[in-house]
Amino acid sequence: MSKHLGEPMAHFAHALSDVQSIEIGTGTRIWQFVVILPGARIGRDCNICSHCFIENDVIVGNRVTVKCGVQLWDGLRLGDDVHIGPNVTFTNDKYPQSRNVDYPCLPTWVEDGASIGGGATILPGLRIGAGARVGAGAVVTKDVPPGVTVVGNPARILINS
Repeated sequence: MSKHLGEPMAHFAHALSDVQSIEIGTGTRIWQFVVILPGARIGRDCNICSHCFIENDVIVGNRVTVKCGVQLWDGLRLGDDVHIGPNVTFTNDKYPQSRNVDYPCLPTWVEDGASIGGGATILPGLRIGAGARVGAGAVVTKDVPPGVTVVGNPARILINS
């Protein structure tokens, strides 16, 4: 949708997306082949790129970019100004088993201004601190302190970041 007579732009959802949530902020853009379940809450001025899936118990802050091929599972909380690179993998079940609907869903927090590089994997129940950076392909197995850069498998703090 576009601006009309000075009114702010409502969110844009591509015709080939399936957006079931009504809690999507002004100016957010949702591209093709994105599925957003009804309980998800997405902030203002976000960019949700193609081929993403957002489950019910997910909160996305303002000005967040989620690149192609990312799934945001129940329990995920993204702060403001977060960047999620392409094909980042989040998990919410520490010991997954087929047909186990009673697993403890572990919440994961990505704080304001954090950036996660493409192909990184974030294990459940962790906190990525404000302004932290996760390198492409890193496997994050423990909390990342604010303002640091982590790389590798398992992810370790990069000295001189």
